[in-house]
Amino acid sequence: MADSNNINTNAPMPEGYSGEGFFATKLDSVVGLARANSLWPLPFATSCCGIEFMATMASHYDVARFGSERMSFSPRQADMLLVMGTIAKKMAPILRQVYEQMAEPKWVISVGACACSGGIFDTYSVLQGIDKVIPVDVYVPGCPPRPEQILDGILRLQDLVKTESVRRRSSPEYQELLASYNIS
Repeated sequence: MADSNNINTNAPMPEGYSGEGFFATKLDSVVGLARANSLWPLPFATSCCGIEFMATMASHYDVARFGSERMSFSPRQADMLLVMGTIAKKMAPILRQVYEQMAEPKWVISVGACACSGGIFDTYSVLQGIDKVIPVDVYVPGCPPRPEQILDGILRLQDLVKTESVRRRSSPEYQELLASYNIS
């Protein structure tokens, strides 16, 4: 075990330059690390997946370990939208409005079979996947998914956020993606 005064030499050094009393790295790496470890979730729960998410937020699973303990019920104060459960086609405009009200950068996790693909409800009234109305970054399968799966989805999103360029949101590719959803 390493002494508390010594640096742990087993941990990999991030890419950058170091010297006596300083360390320099890329701005994208620092911003990505800060964003990834301070995601503020906005739960959009309609069914049983919402109950599993409540278990994920409880003390046994403790999503606070990943910097996501601050639940936001205002789209303007959240950057991670978790859509859980069956989304009826009548709800699609509200879901889209919530997504549009979120400030950039924003990310979406689709939790459960119903949000990902409509689940067992292949009917005229159920939206067959939320990616029909908003872009999705991470899919968490299951009916309903276990809290461990939801945590894994958050970890996958953290990996995506860490490596995302600060300028990605203003790139032509991202603007083209939003245009494909008729989002300006």
